[in-house]
Amino acid sequence: MTEVDATFISRVVLKNFKSIAVCDVRLGPLTFLVGPNGSGKSNFLDALRFVSDALSTSLDHAIRERGGINEVRHRPSGRLMDVGIRLDLQLGEKARSHYAFRLCGQHGDGFEVKEEECVIRGPTTRTETPTTIRAAFGPGALKTAFRVRDGEASVNGVIVGPAPGDRLFLPIATRPEFWEVSRLLSAMGFYNFNPDNMRSPVRSGSGAVLMRNGLNLPSVLRRIAQDHKDVAERIGEYLAAIVPDLQSVSVKAIEDFDLLEFRQGTPNGMKPRCFTANGMSDGTLRALGILVALLQTAPQVTLTSPPLVGIEEPEAALHPAGASVLFDALGEGSYQRQVLVTSHSPDLLDNKHIDADSIRAVVSEDGETRIGPLNEVDRSVLRDHLYTAGDLLRIGQLQPATSTEKAQRRVRLFSDGAA
Repeated sequence: MTEVDATFISRVVLKNFKSIAVCDVRLGPLTFLVGPNGSGKSNFLDALRFVSDALSTSLDHAIRERGGINEVRHRPSGRLMDVGIRLDLQLGEKARSHYAFRLCGQHGDGFEVKEEECVIRGPTTRTETPTTIRAAFGPGALKTAFRVRDGEASVNGVIVGPAPGDRLFLPIATRPEFWEVSRLLSAMGFYNFNPDNMRSPVRSGSGAVLMRNGLNLPSVLRRIAQDHKDVAERIGEYLAAIVPDLQSVSVKAIEDFDLLEFRQGTPNGMKPRCFTANGMSDGTLRALGILVALLQTAPQVTLTSPPLVGIEEPEAALHPAGASVLFDALGEGSYQRQVLVTSHSPDLLDNKHIDADSIRAVVSEDGETRIGPLNEVDRSVLRDHLYTAGDLLRIGQLQPATSTEKAQRRVRLFSDGAA
């Protein structure tokens, strides 16, 4: 398989989001967020999901789902701060963009969008990226941008009218370039699988893209088997390597419902035994969900496959022997889409192919999350193959470089230098 750079989000800047006071994190096609429980790995991933939720539903819904604006904002010494998020995007080989906004809390549970900006730079004549993310940018300008400030919106420097303070402007901006950025950000997929949900039959045709909890897994797997037989076979091969004696997984139709059916080998060449999802372990179901999330494909041009997939603790409930297979699947998935993984598992990181550039260390100090590239000592150890990343995690290493902290606090959200 030809390796391409599937990076969609190249940089994430967060200010005052939950436990994260400030961070400026560079991302690659496959990035591991590594740190102990409670360090803030999930909060970083949730900041990206927050953007996706706010664009695909509404900002109000995304905030209420997290318990209100006061639960979203970082609270150092009891103070409530403005929330700021900036995402730098790669829209193919040459086009680049960034999208940023800042939220301010008001009395009670109220909030207001104080500033918002989307800037797109570069040639906009391309029709398809190497990672099959469709872009609908029309030919023309090398730069197009909108800016919202003090309730007023402007596009390419021309004021277009008032902006709603309780909603983001990006989904309602009038140019197709902005719609496409919104569509791609909305399509990001974040997964924390619930095996109990995955055991239940689902109505046939229950969505073409995998849901966050895996509820519609049978229907998605059926569509993949029908439209992309090679992908379905690859998923089966990975799962068979993770689960001993597993021969195949398929989808069985019962009236208007789909359910998973597993075939497992038996001694002496006897007829394979068939199991529904109720007879399979949590680890097997989670592994299948992860494989589908990584390798799922869009059913048609008008539907965007997730340009980025975030998976929390993929090693959970999985036998350590399956960790190396899972790592290979993560690598293959990152050829097609950007993959972010949170983990505190030495078993998953016990792989000589994990380099320092793919790891972001996450620690909590005095209730605040710090995220950054590995310090030079850890980088040197991995570079010289003295230890694996898993070895370093076992002995309490994998620490972020301290030199990045001051630089992160000076980082700006908007193109004019505003904080």
